[in-house]
Amino acid sequence: MDKKILLITGGSRGIGAATARMAARQGYDVAINYLGNEKAANEVVADIEKSNARGIAIQGDMAVESDIWKMFEAVDKFGKLTHLVNNAGITGKAGRFAESDPAMMRQVVDVNVTGAMLVAQEAVKRMSTKYGGEGGAIVNLGSMASTLGSPGEYVWYAASKGAIDALTIGLSREVAAEGIRVNSVAPGLIDTEIHATGGQPDRIARLRSMIPMGREGKAQEVAEAILYLLSDQASYVVGTNVRISGGR
Repeated sequence: MDKKILLITGGSRGIGAATARMAARQGYDVAINYLGNEKAANEVVADIEKSNARGIAIQGDMAVESDIWKMFEAVDKFGKLTHLVNNAGITGKAGRFAESDPAMMRQVVDVNVTGAMLVAQEAVKRMSTKYGGEGGAIVNLGSMASTLGSPGEYVWYAASKGAIDALTIGLSREVAAEGIRVNSVAPGLIDTEIHATGGQPDRIARLRSMIPMGREGKAQEVAEAILYLLSDQASYVVGTNVRISGGR
């Protein structure tokens, strides 16, 4: 059987890193993309290799089209792509929508929407039977923000993740007959670095009481759902958005 080759964008930290480590334990060879933290990316690759899998780290900004092309060139040399986790994303700096920097909002859209679409496009060109591929599976990273709206914090981010919801539905129906299953996950409040990066290191403590389960989620819990959607166990699951939010 051919080896499963998984690409994870934004795979050096948080949900991406947890997914990479778990995928390696389940028999995938894993290529991770990272923006700037080479040390963290190399640590993830080292953990992948400890699971007797192959790993590679590829630097690139998912807001830059040429970086996306270079990333796929590196993946092509690594092996024939069979699975994608479209994970790279940023929130921007938290604040009121009316007072937020347009350049910051544009950057969020460039990474979260345009970048995700271009990554999915390149993956489809490699996986689709229409283009000579053998099929595969894609999981897009959405967010509960697309449902909740993130008022007073990240309205632009919520809007970008609403676009991911639409991308998942439309693309899944377009390529389902070409051997590709496209789904998404919508994490809620998950304990990762993204909150501090957005300028709210206390966000989890502040919002924990709003979660019916009474606790934040773990990156590994999201990774479990992602690996299920990538797997043959989800062979009849297409265009589905799995909410991982503790009931929120």
